[in-house]
Amino acid sequence: MTVGLFIPCYVDQFYPNAAIATLELLEKLGVQVVYPLKQTCCGQPMANSGYEHLTHESNELFVKNFKEFDYIVAPSGSCVLHIKDHLHSDKYPAEANAIRGKIYELIEFLTDVLKVDKLKARFPHKVGLHQSCHGQRGLRLAQMTELVARDFSKPEQLLSMVDGLELIELTRKDECCGFGGTFCVAEEAVSVKMGKDRVADHLQHEAEYITAADMSCLMHMEGILRRQKSNVKVMHIAEILNAQEI
Repeated sequence: MTVGLFIPCYVDQFYPNAAIATLELLEKLGVQVVYPLKQTCCGQPMANSGYEHLTHESNELFVKNFKEFDYIVAPSGSCVLHIKDHLHSDKYPAEANAIRGKIYELIEFLTDVLKVDKLKARFPHKVGLHQSCHGQRGLRLAQMTELVARDFSKPEQLLSMVDGLELIELTRKDECCGFGGTFCVAEEAVSVKMGKDRVADHLQHEAEYITAADMSCLMHMEGILRRQKSNVKVMHIAEILNAQEI
């Protein structure tokens, strides 16, 4: 199996450690990984702002970069969901359609494709898990607590395999952090209040780290934590699943 590694532009620019951890984790699990050097933004910011009709060049480049792989994997639920739902191509329509069916967020790839049942990782800390809206409601990485349905969480399933990690129980475990892509720009006051509420839930339960499968949510909460001069850190889930003693 050969996997094309898709690293979203904001991860590449601001959180390269999340990208490196994703690569190392996949390789530890025996996956052959290729990183297409000409990849750029998937076009989600334009689409979120109402300009999806201007994303055709991003779409064409994405298909050109990733059409040859067995799977495409990315450490970002929101970018993966955008590709699954919106990727189209006039030049490569069949390839674009195929990509929509073989792109995976990292967590779902580990649980659904590789079916990982053990990890060699150690992270002896109290960790709060933030379930991003795109991951939970779009990619179905976890069940929503407001539904009368079987409870499951793919991120929790993997975190339970990490030696020494204590996963804290949150009061409102699937509440939005308020980032929402361009929502945090258009409705900044509401966005900040939602972020403060989400952070407060983690602090109340004495988290040392907050983790998630979407670095964008963590970036939003990290800004709030820094302004509050908190010692709590954010860390992408790939970094924890790939961690040794810290």
